[in-house]
Amino acid sequence: MQRTATEGRGPVRYGPPAPQPGLPVLPELLGVLAAAAGRSAPEPPGGGASLREAACRYWGRRGLATSPENVAAGPGAPALLLALLGAYGGDVMLPRPCPAWWTPQVRLLGRRAYHVPTPAECGGVPDPYALLETVRRVRAEGGDPRVLLLSVADDPTATVPPPEMVHEACEAAESAGLFVVSDESWRDTVHRPRDTLVLSPAEMLPDRAAVLVDLSGALLPAGWPAAVVRFPGTPRGTWLCARTLDVLTATGAMVAGPVAGAAAHALGEPDAVAGRAFAAAALHGVVAAAAHRRLLESGVLARPPQAGRHLYADLTPLRAGLARHGVADAMELEDWLGGRLGAATPGGQRFADELGALRVRLSTGPLLGATPQERLAALTARDPLALPHVQNSLDLLGSVLAGLA
Repeated sequence: MQRTATEGRGPVRYGPPAPQPGLPVLPELLGVLAAAAGRSAPEPPGGGASLREAACRYWGRRGLATSPENVAAGPGAPALLLALLGAYGGDVMLPRPCPAWWTPQVRLLGRRAYHVPTPAECGGVPDPYALLETVRRVRAEGGDPRVLLLSVADDPTATVPPPEMVHEACEAAESAGLFVVSDESWRDTVHRPRDTLVLSPAEMLPDRAAVLVDLSGALLPAGWPAAVVRFPGTPRGTWLCARTLDVLTATGAMVAGPVAGAAAHALGEPDAVAGRAFAAAALHGVVAAAAHRRLLESGVLARPPQAGRHLYADLTPLRAGLARHGVADAMELEDWLGGRLGAATPGGQRFADELGALRVRLSTGPLLGATPQERLAALTARDPLALPHVQNSLDLLGSVLAGLA
């Protein structure tokens, strides 16, 4: 008899695992934060003028002209997404798999989340035909889908949807009357930016798309929560921005003053910040590519990583070997593999994937070293794969998987 998600071991765990170690804080950003540490005035709801203007310049460099009145800031992407979805209303369509925190945000509002399969080529966006069929079915059953949440540089799958896939998904969303929210937090972590085109839905649906960027994706440390969202420059976009600000005010979701100063500085992308972001993306890309090779050599299925700091691995071909260790689903795989690697390996159930599928997200962060000194050495090394601690981590991954053959 097949075990359900809530039998035997409690409910499926959707929340994020323990934070992964990051690179040391950039000294320039540390200086900006320290200089603002004595600031006593709070940041206004939605962010002050300097932060919103910096966000406008950030998007302007990416081809999205933006006015400050169409921008809101909050203490991280979850707080902003919660406010935006609360303001817009309706049920939400999401790709499967999707980031671990998306589905809980929808359910916290008492809304329904409907997950749509992604194309074979990539994650982040729903298959357009499946999206249209799911919307039709949901409405026929009395549901009220109004929003499509997607990502153009995807966590968990580490893929970047090709422009034609983004275009087709946006066309389907427009046809179905859905408002698009594009999470672009990881767009600045593309491993090979000269070879990878990131296309924003706001370029195709300027009147029907909002863009969300969590700055901890590439520009700020994870412990400094700050995010910005860009609304359409239309009357409805102005209405949605105002409603979102109402929710941020009611919930007290404001960026801390010193963090707001650091966020504005980072959004300006001075040489040190842009250089660190580029170097970090390249480092994670090199290590992710090496880990991907180990996965394929072991018979594991995984799309080639293109962005971010993760890989999404399907261990279904190793099901027999895992069964010898009592592993039959994603929850058990998460516990078993994480224990052997000594690092969090969240199972696919966290990302709204099927519990019975043997999928996990592997992070490149732990492969860079256990200490700040080791991670900094990986960042500055000409060949990070030649460092003993990086090689040992990759060897451990390969040996654990080889033992399942």
